[in-house]
Amino acid sequence: MNDQLQRFMFKTAPVRGEFVTLHQTWHDVLSRRDYPAPVRAMLGEMMAAAALLSANLKFDGALVIQIYGDGPLRMLVVECHADLTMRATAKLSVDAAEIAPDASFTDLVNTNGQGRCAITLDPRDKKPGQQPYQGVVPLTDETGPIPTIAKVLEHYMHRSEQLDTRLWLAADAQRAVGMLLQKLPLTGGPNATQGTTEVDADTWDRVCTLGSTLNAPEMLGADAATLLHRLFWEEPREPMASGTTRFACTCSRDKVGGMLTMLGREEVESILAESGEVEVHCEFCNQRYVFDPVDAAQLFVGDAARTVAAAPDQRH
Repeated sequence: MNDQLQRFMFKTAPVRGEFVTLHQTWHDVLSRRDYPAPVRAMLGEMMAAAALLSANLKFDGALVIQIYGDGPLRMLVVECHADLTMRATAKLSVDAAEIAPDASFTDLVNTNGQGRCAITLDPRDKKPGQQPYQGVVPLTDETGPIPTIAKVLEHYMHRSEQLDTRLWLAADAQRAVGMLLQKLPLTGGPNATQGTTEVDADTWDRVCTLGSTLNAPEMLGADAATLLHRLFWEEPREPMASGTTRFACTCSRDKVGGMLTMLGREEVESILAESGEVEVHCEFCNQRYVFDPVDAAQLFVGDAARTVAAAPDQRH
């Protein structure tokens, strides 16, 4: 099964849909880290969601979804660029063996009700002084803890973007999949001329009801075309431009060197005195970067010397 994001519009109302399947992209993430099953499932669901949300944006840059937890799972991060290149990572505050195989989302990230979700839009070419846009919502609403990643993101879209959005997400060791339905404002476009507000409301309610019949085993066991036909065979749909996801990490030796210069000469020399070298692992791809005393000294010679030559012992 190929990695693909399919987009479509319902012809009877301004409602759009997307379905994403991550196979190789997801395997590339899992090959670099070994996560407990419930953490793996949540990270996969977040990757599918990031691809779905990113595909809706007319934006040249990165969409970053971060969930900060107050329990055994401290952080989930997924980054998706406009070209659908992706990377993801998770951080635990306990040993992986301490995570129960049936641990829930609330158990892992919202144990004390202090968890939160942040979505950041980071432009690729920032203007001087321009800051990324970020919205933050708690993992709790007026009814209590929000139980799933899909519901957290629906809550975010309703609260921050004022868009009615429904998400269905699932992931296992083989695939991460997701479907999005989103109700768009009525406009003067072709969809709006085909019906009234009442028709739009009826279509939205109907397709959401059909979507709610999906379950995780079904999503993970069938291909997108089969599922979409089963769900919406009576709903006229118009296909839109699709895309292909892939794993890509933006780390580099130069970026790591820049980070070390920000730490300062004194801090770097302290690490060298203790360990004989400075070693940094990328949290996303597990790439290893090593700076010996000569490499580290070059970082502080001056701007002209801060392009660091590739080291022979980089490895995964």
